[in-house]
Amino acid sequence: MKESFKSHEDLAIFNLAFNTAMTIFELSKRFPVEERYALIDQMRRSSRSVCANLAEAWRKRRYKAAFIAKLNDCEAEASETQVWIKFAVKCGYLEVEQGRELYRTYNQVLSGLVHMINNPNKWIIHF
Repeated sequence: MKESFKSHEDLAIFNLAFNTAMTIFELSKRFPVEERYALIDQMRRSSRSVCANLAEAWRKRRYKAAFIAKLNDCEAEASETQVWIKFAVKCGYLEVEQGRELYRTYNQVLSGLVHMINNPNKWIIHF
């Protein structure tokens, strides 16, 4: 399986997380200015962190425990992003359907991450 993946950028889960983080960036431009240092920064940071931690996990595939630990960080950041999405909807900054779609997308990301966490031997580098 891993032979077809040369980089973290070849992973569908990475591209889904990256594209969704960019969607959050664009949507959050419309949030009120008073949310700049609170909700906006938190949503952008956690959504980007999913991607950054996945890139780090990919480079730690030599060490199973380190690989899984970074994937766990990705999972936590994706879940955190879902919380910020719920706040954005409840505050009226995102339409309900936009929020639902973003939340569903992060459920897909989480599903992929859990699959990788539960099946690390498919991904780690064997010497």
